[in-house]
Amino acid sequence: MATLQIAANNNPAAAANAAAARPAMSPLRMWTAVIGSTLGAFMAVLNIQIVNASLADIQGAIGAGTDDGGWISTSYLIAEIVVIPLSAWLARVFSVRIYLLTNAILFLVFSVGCAFAANLQQMIILRAIQGFSGGVLIPMAFTIIITLLPKPKQPMGLALFALSATFAPAIGPTIGGYLTESWGWEYIFYVNLVPGILMVGMLWVSLDRTPMNLSLLAKGDWAGIITMAIGLAALQTVLEEGNKDDWFGSPFIVRLSVIAAVSLTLFLVIELRASHPLLNLRLLVRRNFGFGIVANFLMGVALYGSVFILPIYLTRIQGYNSEQIGMVLAWTGIPQLILIPLVPRLMKRVDARILVVIGFALFAASNFMNVHMTGDYASDQLFWPNIVRAIGQALAFTPLTAIATAGIEQENAGSASALFNMMRNLGGAVGIAALQTFLAKREQFHSNILTNSVSVFEDATRDRVARLTDYFMNHGISDQALATHKAIVVIASSLRKQANIMAFSDTFFLLGVALVVALLASLFLKKPGHLSGGGAH
Repeated sequence: MATLQIAANNNPAAAANAAAARPAMSPLRMWTAVIGSTLGAFMAVLNIQIVNASLADIQGAIGAGTDDGGWISTSYLIAEIVVIPLSAWLARVFSVRIYLLTNAILFLVFSVGCAFAANLQQMIILRAIQGFSGGVLIPMAFTIIITLLPKPKQPMGLALFALSATFAPAIGPTIGGYLTESWGWEYIFYVNLVPGILMVGMLWVSLDRTPMNLSLLAKGDWAGIITMAIGLAALQTVLEEGNKDDWFGSPFIVRLSVIAAVSLTLFLVIELRASHPLLNLRLLVRRNFGFGIVANFLMGVALYGSVFILPIYLTRIQGYNSEQIGMVLAWTGIPQLILIPLVPRLMKRVDARILVVIGFALFAASNFMNVHMTGDYASDQLFWPNIVRAIGQALAFTPLTAIATAGIEQENAGSASALFNMMRNLGGAVGIAALQTFLAKREQFHSNILTNSVSVFEDATRDRVARLTDYFMNHGISDQALATHKAIVVIASSLRKQANIMAFSDTFFLLGVALVVALLASLFLKKPGHLSGGGAH
């Protein structure tokens, strides 16, 4: 049983004896637990992107500035990434049923609470608690799948989990944009209620009642927990706020970077020496899990990076509102909803490693398709790249996860879940931070080149200024000096727009390169025994 398997305190014999003493879980209850937990993971991931799509409206409603308003997302992400590695241990302390149900209910309560936040301080606190409780739902769903389901059924469960990992980020802006434009920003928090109540009901009837093991609190790897929490919180803050604060030009960012480096180094040392570590980091040296983590990290970079870059492009270059952006991004989400459930069937017929390689190749190709953007590059031109991206994501994630976690023992399931999900989220944070800086630097680079190529001594430039000056004078401006000034402003604006477009093209190229590296990492994966021939034995 999932509850017994996860609750065992790193003791395989105890888990086996406990499991033998109880009747086997029925398939109905087993799938109810899997579906209920993956629904929770879906909502937790959805609440990252659904809020980002409406951030400007939320900031205006609670009186937050653009810079400070970023903490509405940052607080959620910090709490989420800190709790993910803690969840396996806390589930053993409080029991899976109590721990998961408590956090599922807290997630719903604080989701509604966010809609009633009166100021920025309240919103940050509420979002942090929502992120902490929501962060529990992600690794616990993953753990339940790889401990509860028999090996032949795990690809089906992982396909359900893929809906939270890849479909939720893609569809989040669509849902957020529609709700904000049609109903108001508060409804992006209310939308959690109906599926959340269903989730709680499914978990309530399916999870076994087992006693808490509070004695584990005294035996906890507290040195590892403290250094990990401080290190991840500092690192996430650096990644979220670094670009805005000019990175190491800010004393605040420098101090946090030092804290993150020292804390995470200590955490690694502690975990490798501890007799009962919070996370079993030695899993990383296993071939499939290690290379799977690398590919998963880079998938996080591209997955969250592309969801971050596209809305900025559509807003800055095309002037789209949140609902229009959501409609464009819907075509990276809707095909996945159709394709992901079919992937387990494909895995029975095709080597899972081939599916991973094809998936990463298509995902990379979708980004390379955007490297020759122009001022006319809008929703119609983005349609096919988004479709290709959707197919690639759907094909890559489930087989990659199945291969990476194959052979993971029950007692290591919690560590595997924590590391796999944490690294994907961390990849997203690193990717977004890197892309923000890269985009700004490439815009400056192209702007300098374009500006240097435009000179008032060039006949073409003088002719362009003259024609625009005549245009403005024929449309209500009688002062020739003012008309000439406006003409120069228009040319400068056009150059800046072109520099931005070229920078976005470079950014998509960088995302494509990251996915090619992920593809190369996936080539080192071995075929797991239970996936031999693409099928189950």
